[in-house]
Amino acid sequence: MQTSPTDGRVNGKTLKAPATSNRSQKATVIPGTKEKAGKHLGFYTEFATTEKEAVLMKAGISFVSIDGARNNLETEIKDWNFDGIRQQTFNSWNKALGKITVTGGSEEEKKIFYTALYHTMIDPRNFSDADGKYIGGDGKVHAVKNFTKRTIFSGWDVFRSQMPLQSIINPRVVNDMVNSLVTLADESGNQYLERWEFLNAYSGCMIGNPAVSVMADAWAKGIRGFDISKGYAFAKNSVEKFGNGSKGYSTGGLSVSLTLEYAYFDWCLGKLAGALGKKDDAKKYLVRGANYKNVFDTAKAWFRPRNDDGSWQPWPEQGRMQQGYGTIESSPYQQGWFVPHDVPGMVALMGGKEKVLEDLTVFFDKVPQNMMWNDYYNHANEPVHHVPFLFNRLGAPWLTQKWTREICARAYHNSVEGLVGNEDVGQMSAWYVLAASGLHPVCPGSTRYEITSPVFDNISIALDPAYAKGKQFTISARNNSSANRYIQRAWLNGKPYAHCYINHADITAGGTLVLEMGNQPAKNWGIK
Repeated sequence: MQTSPTDGRVNGKTLKAPATSNRSQKATVIPGTKEKAGKHLGFYTEFATTEKEAVLMKAGISFVSIDGARNNLETEIKDWNFDGIRQQTFNSWNKALGKITVTGGSEEEKKIFYTALYHTMIDPRNFSDADGKYIGGDGKVHAVKNFTKRTIFSGWDVFRSQMPLQSIINPRVVNDMVNSLVTLADESGNQYLERWEFLNAYSGCMIGNPAVSVMADAWAKGIRGFDISKGYAFAKNSVEKFGNGSKGYSTGGLSVSLTLEYAYFDWCLGKLAGALGKKDDAKKYLVRGANYKNVFDTAKAWFRPRNDDGSWQPWPEQGRMQQGYGTIESSPYQQGWFVPHDVPGMVALMGGKEKVLEDLTVFFDKVPQNMMWNDYYNHANEPVHHVPFLFNRLGAPWLTQKWTREICARAYHNSVEGLVGNEDVGQMSAWYVLAASGLHPVCPGSTRYEITSPVFDNISIALDPAYAKGKQFTISARNNSSANRYIQRAWLNGKPYAHCYINHADITAGGTLVLEMGNQPAKNWGIK
């Protein structure tokens, strides 16, 4: 059946039905929706079809203009070959997901892994048109030159696992995201980095200065295709605008969460300043990184919120277990472990290694079997995502190995309720991809990754030649199984390897990390 061409253009969208096709089709556009001006018009259409007829429709979307939508459509979908586009999409995703190949593990675990990997590649998404144009932070049309303008930066979530994962498998995306945040700060006139960017605008959602962490981490790992002069200035403005101030701690209802997180982001800026040769700034902000100590009450042996006059807020009946007591989406018990940049200092405050190990053991042992939202290790939310890897820093790496395998098995499923918490724009899944591969950072901004027990026997990561010297990095786990989850010995590129951590440069150099697994902890490995 041949039909007349119909164009519906609504609110920056171009929709077309084909003039001719080898498929039977008929499209009807509701009167009055063809051309309108204004906001929130939406689009609605009906297709008058009979049984077994097929309808083809394609849409072009632009945040810039109708012409941009039309050009996007004509550039990206030139013809009406539905099967061809479907195959093209399949090939594109297959190539993207092929950046990591795994063998071993169960079929269910592979489905969980590649579903997670897929989730990590949805955002931050391309915000610009096919010709590079986008609406800037000033509401005007701009055009990208040397990067892809990206959007949807759930900063408070993704700085922990998602961006570190992308720094290995998609460093261009990290470079794009930093560029996108820097250009937003520049174009908007705000001159500070947004913590939760949405459609090239500021939402102000959540807390802290996560973009500073992402920038510092990128720079430390050699991802540097952005204007560092502006980037550093905006990062500095960020920590000065949102920080612990002259008191050295934050007060009010989020005193603990704010103080600890601002201290970490100050540390990140200090590390970036040092890398850039800004010695005075490096000293200043690294010192400010120790401000987490200012909300530690030695009388209670834990972190506690403070008032503007310096006094402590009343200690609740539940003590550090009280949800929301100086914290956001957590309790002091959960948030209090967030001193990723100074674990030795944190441990000293808390009473020493043995006491901390005992406390962390309880923290994990009391988690419910299903790992749903709880008062202990609450994998359903981000503040604790680094905590399983603290055992590596405490000289007990076998406990990191034990608990990451437990979390992978109990908190992730191939089902409708496959995650114990919000995906949070790739963060929840990125944690799994890294941990199941045997790697995860404690402290983004540092180039160190903790080594843990891989879910799979073999994990091969394809490296980007623009950012890596090597072509591929492989982690091979010999004699691996759900029972044999403990690392006995290790070799890096054929040489014995005694550390429970590895540097980003060792990964990007390419090569193979071999782990020999067993069913009992090897308490002499990884403690150096």
